[in-house]
Amino acid sequence: MKHLLLPLAFLAAPLLAKAPTAPRPALWKIADADTTIYLFGTIHVLPKGLQWRDAAIDKALADSQSLTLETVLDDDPGRVARALTTMGVAKRLPPLADRVPEAKKQALAALVAQSGFPIETLDRMKSWAAAIVLTGASFSQIGLEPGGEGVEPQLSKLFRAAGKPIEGFETPEQQLGFFDALSETAQRAFLVSALDDPKKARADFDQMLRSWAKGDVAAIARAFAEEPEFTPQLRELLVKRRDKAWADALAKRMEKPGTMFVAVGAGHLAGPDSVQRMLAERKIVAVRVQ
Repeated sequence: MKHLLLPLAFLAAPLLAKAPTAPRPALWKIADADTTIYLFGTIHVLPKGLQWRDAAIDKALADSQSLTLETVLDDDPGRVARALTTMGVAKRLPPLADRVPEAKKQALAALVAQSGFPIETLDRMKSWAAAIVLTGASFSQIGLEPGGEGVEPQLSKLFRAAGKPIEGFETPEQQLGFFDALSETAQRAFLVSALDDPKKARADFDQMLRSWAKGDVAAIARAFAEEPEFTPQLRELLVKRRDKAWADALAKRMEKPGTMFVAVGAGHLAGPDSVQRMLAERKIVAVRVQ
């Protein structure tokens, strides 16, 4: 699966950035007489050293008085782990290897070894929780370090240094709750999505990175639409419902004066269920800045 939707925490050296020499990621704004909200799609994990900001983004950041993310993770690093342990563990689960197709068992074993987690621990996890743990290992398989170089950590550092507040649309517990609400079939599809061959995962990531850096929203939408493991139930729970809730929150925020910067996974700002589409249904037009 394209991990643009996962804010939670691919060979020996980090990947070299393969974005265009002059990146121009897509940026939108919604505004009225006294309120401006910038909408920016992110990639949660980036190759080390990739320069993605430009003059338009820097101006929007400087003008913004606050930052809103999907969720704020770095103010209490242990919070996600505690929530994952509480929500993601259950009794009498089948072994993790029994929850993936035969053709994926070898890939699972390799990723478990890469993760450093004992298989006995993963066997006690619900399928969605094991998938989140193994997703971090899948990033490491192709030279990326989860949580280190993504857009959100960089933005958080910038806003904190400026003394500007940061908030999240969701708490970490709420975010994990979306996965916990998935059917077992959908959870297993999510688990299988973490087991891509590293070469394919790297190629997919490089292509997504190029699309994002060029601001090619149509290509981002196609990538998600063509992902076989991204089932209708996953889209409904992880994208559509959340985008609707975020559009509701933004519509309400438009009642207050000021300027804010909103940064969420780029998949939430592309396709038929995007935040912009949800805003349009509320008669709020998102204008593309670049």
